[in-house]
Amino acid sequence: MKFKTHNLVIHFWSVVLFLNSFHVCSSPLVLTCGSNIGGTDADGRKWEPGDKYLIVGEKSAAAKAEIQDPSLPSDVPYMTARIFQSESTYQIPLQNSSSRTLLRLHFYPSKYQNLDISSSYFSVMAGSTTLLNNFSAHLTAQALSQAYLVREYFLAPLKSPSLNVTFRPSDKSFAFINGVEVISAPPEIFDMDPSLVGSAADFQASTTVPIDVTSMETLYRLNVGGNYIGPSSDSGGLMRTWYDDSVYIYGAGRGVAVPANVSISYKGLPPYTAPLDVYKSYRSMGAFADVNKVSNLTWVFEMDPDFMYLVRFHWCDSEMKKLNQRVFDVMINNKSAASEVDLFAWTNDVAKPIRKDYIVNVRKGSGNEYRLWVVLHPTNKTKPQFMDVLLNGLEIFKLSDNARANLAGPNPIISDLMRNYLDGHKMGSKDFLDQSNTSTLIISCTAGGAAAIGIALAIILAVHNRKRPTAASHGDTTRTTSWLPIYWNSNTNTTNTSGLVKNQAPLLTISTDAASNCRHFSLAEITTATNNFEESNVIGFGGFGKVYKGVIDGETKVAIKRSNPSSDQGVNEFVTEIEMLSRLRHRHLVSLIGFCEDSGEMILVYDYMGQGTLREHLYKDNKIALSWKQRLQISIGSARGLHYLHTGAKYTIIHRDVKTTNILLDDKWVAKVSDFGLSKTGPTMSKGHVSTVVKGSFGYLDPEYFRRQQLTEKSDVYSFGVVLFEILSARPALSPNLPQEQVSLADWAARNARNGTMEDIVDPELKGAIGPDSLAKFTETAAKCLADHGGDRPSMGDVLWSLEMALQLQENYEEGGGSPRVENVEQDGIDRDNMMAMHRITLSLGGEDEEEKEKGSRAEDKSDNTFSLYITHEGR
Repeated sequence: MKFKTHNLVIHFWSVVLFLNSFHVCSSPLVLTCGSNIGGTDADGRKWEPGDKYLIVGEKSAAAKAEIQDPSLPSDVPYMTARIFQSESTYQIPLQNSSSRTLLRLHFYPSKYQNLDISSSYFSVMAGSTTLLNNFSAHLTAQALSQAYLVREYFLAPLKSPSLNVTFRPSDKSFAFINGVEVISAPPEIFDMDPSLVGSAADFQASTTVPIDVTSMETLYRLNVGGNYIGPSSDSGGLMRTWYDDSVYIYGAGRGVAVPANVSISYKGLPPYTAPLDVYKSYRSMGAFADVNKVSNLTWVFEMDPDFMYLVRFHWCDSEMKKLNQRVFDVMINNKSAASEVDLFAWTNDVAKPIRKDYIVNVRKGSGNEYRLWVVLHPTNKTKPQFMDVLLNGLEIFKLSDNARANLAGPNPIISDLMRNYLDGHKMGSKDFLDQSNTSTLIISCTAGGAAAIGIALAIILAVHNRKRPTAASHGDTTRTTSWLPIYWNSNTNTTNTSGLVKNQAPLLTISTDAASNCRHFSLAEITTATNNFEESNVIGFGGFGKVYKGVIDGETKVAIKRSNPSSDQGVNEFVTEIEMLSRLRHRHLVSLIGFCEDSGEMILVYDYMGQGTLREHLYKDNKIALSWKQRLQISIGSARGLHYLHTGAKYTIIHRDVKTTNILLDDKWVAKVSDFGLSKTGPTMSKGHVSTVVKGSFGYLDPEYFRRQQLTEKSDVYSFGVVLFEILSARPALSPNLPQEQVSLADWAARNARNGTMEDIVDPELKGAIGPDSLAKFTETAAKCLADHGGDRPSMGDVLWSLEMALQLQENYEEGGGSPRVENVEQDGIDRDNMMAMHRITLSLGGEDEEEKEKGSRAEDKSDNTFSLYITHEGR
């Protein structure tokens, strides 16, 4: 009995030690400022009113934001703010003053009452540490093209029962805050002093830097080779956000993103270090040893000068099972951080997560940009079995200057491209937003403390904030570039404005299957078809180049799209269009006839579309105005095409650029979806999304796609919802000359849908011609498509069914001169099963037989085919 009791005691303390090692943070304190009722955010967290913690704030007031940007993850905490006209302090109790405190500050620089947010400059102190100095949330949001900002700090132990967070407005200015989070961080989260980069090549012999009394700011947190990880999926209760690393990769050597091939567990590593998902994927160089020997994997980050930075690497090698299989060197800013890294030697195990911390100093020099370079290079010194590198996760923290207890850096500078856009110096707002030129916005959502990009705010800023305050007016004359870059147009192709590329043959890699499914034209045939590219034959322009009307085989009209040597689109996009369209056959999708690659040309040939784009018939006076019934039929045809992409093809295909210029009409007014240059093969059923850099067109982009960088077919549904409201209202997705609340059609339409005032947005040409039931069903469907969260949006099949019901309701209205409002579909004689059967007929779900049938229908009716205004994968 004594033996058993003794074992129980040992077992009990073993459990205690085990649980302690798996520390879960104490209940966080999350405060929404300017609200007296609190609320719940999108992650289900309950925020309490922050005013009860405000101990100094004589000149402060609660305010409500007048504009709700669509990129906001939730109303709480961003739609309310506390405004400070004088120095004010929140005193927040701490649950564990002996460990670090994780502090997050949330800012939404929107319009509040009669305040000019551009004149807001202020400093923020946490205890004696300066977090922000002369900070402008407005300028920072402009520079980053973000609607809201999140600043995250790990404060050194305070040895005090409470934390004072003080807001100090600059001279003749004001401060504001929307939300504050305070979380007691695990004591061991920074329990080891990091190694000083360059102090020694051998990690074991390197010099370490004590950080136990150092506060730090989170700048970057990346899930390398993996997907976005939101706060609700983080580990240890820290509610961190992990971003895609691909936008920071330097050069063409991007390596390969690989999922782990074995089950991953922590194996003694505290779970709060990082979520398991970080260790379940990684980026490596690939299998080509000869190429890897002379290559690197490199990431580049912008920094504030004269600070030290902690760089944390997360590794988990799930492949190597013995010593000296994969060995590599780690360099930071061209100095050795660790040499001959053999993860199996470090862990003596397979698939065992590990983290390593390093310190680097970024000094001020003569340049205006300060960068931190992280380089992984395979080494051959130990003659390893494989020439490769590996990285799972990366975090970068700015360390406070202990002498001054300072973390504040200057406000970021707006990039030249963003400045030109905001000022309209090089491109007017009207031209830049004109969707008829099929211009595409390419945005790389990036990491750091912020979580999303606000497209509507960017447009509003472009139109209404022409006059910009300068930081110099508030005593800040030195500003650096942002450490959260935004890439508007990624011109990484071989084309250039000199036109020299035209003397080179494209490096095409068209598959045999794709080439056999379409016709190869000679340049002589194309020249003859277009009368030597006669300008009078130009029928359109796209990012790829001009589109010409032509005639082949003596009588067949075609649309011929020729690459522009100065275009941002190149070889990869040309191949993508051929590979995609050669395999798709559907009445409501484009059909590619063939291509030409002679003499360095890149030319695509499609069947001619007699009625042009849908957009032209909504806005252009010289085109035939569309009746409501025609608009419904066009909507249904477009929905059938998208429904086929999502469910009827061999793989789910996400279009990614659904808009009215990409819906084309043949001579019989049959709608066809075009432009597959941005299309992506969709997720598997187990994964549910594709992690990808955000691409698309102004006004149509899914806000959830912006926030999470995770693409699903519901992103197409959102864009199609904008198209539906565009069809109803006959106004563009973005109209910068309208009042501020009407700039974004999606926002304006959603607001009218909530208020029950949809008649306010109906095209005047349709007044009195739409049946009330048809209008109600149509607007209900479009509004559901614009739900902020993809899970709340209908599938394209449901959208299609609803639109067909709207058409049947309209036909009933026209036949009877009116109809009562229908509450139940079946009561009105509309059979959902029959409608869905009709959908199945249009899907062409079969294989070769179905394709042969489609080819036969093409021979009988050329008008069922279309041409595509091409959009690149990399951007225009």
